[in-house]
Amino acid sequence: MEKLKVGLQLYSVRDKLEKDMEGTLKAVKEMGYDYVELAGYYGKTAEEIKALLDKTGLKCIATHYVYSAFPDFSEKHVEFIKTLGAKFCVISWMGIDNHKGSPSFENTVECICRVGRLLRDNGIALLYHNHEFEFEKYDDKYLFDWLYDTVGLDILKPEIDTCWVKYAGEDPCGYLGKYAEHIDIVHLKDFVCDKLNSTDSDAPKKSREENNLKFTSLGSGMQNIEELLTAIKKTNAEYVVVEQDLWYDGDSLEYAKRSRDCLRSFGV
Repeated sequence: MEKLKVGLQLYSVRDKLEKDMEGTLKAVKEMGYDYVELAGYYGKTAEEIKALLDKTGLKCIATHYVYSAFPDFSEKHVEFIKTLGAKFCVISWMGIDNHKGSPSFENTVECICRVGRLLRDNGIALLYHNHEFEFEKYDDKYLFDWLYDTVGLDILKPEIDTCWVKYAGEDPCGYLGKYAEHIDIVHLKDFVCDKLNSTDSDAPKKSREENNLKFTSLGSGMQNIEELLTAIKKTNAEYVVVEQDLWYDGDSLEYAKRSRDCLRSFGV
């Protein structure tokens, strides 16, 4: 397959974007990212954002929306995404109360299918970005799998966040393999914690804070980056996207640079 294309989820540098979008995008490009995902528009129009992306030499491949935006999702949202030039729209967060086992699941499926078809008719694919709680079980099957089995992979495809899969106690490489034919983008994220919070255990679950979960730049945490890249290259993924939810003792752009340098060290 062709060499993986590398992007940055701009949520990783949101503190910089709020102050100086053009300067931040320029810095992201200079450190070696060619693609970005958006998670918020910072009061700018699609045309304004696209102009800044063009000026700095970046391409937007995807934009994220929380599920709560979907009941009112319409043609105006589609036009915004198309103006950005993005090929993918991603559900960035959908609470457990919308998943299998909840009274709202049937309505959730109908809503996702409606939006997914609307996007598909306009040449945009709908993806879902997981967290750890999708690896809780209902009738002995993960909520993660219930979602795709019910909606259908022709409507909704996974944007697997490898950090949350591992933190949930599952093997991210195994899940990359399971959905290999349906993967376009993979999120690479590293972390450290005292204990993986396996959702397939009878032990009481601890919060992220109780487990001392902290996000790190790629290559400085618990993830085996080389193993993940090998697994990703066996899927249909075209893009890997770096994401770091929080930073603690440094600069968000510096963390993004460290992650890009890590990938470069593996020839990506």
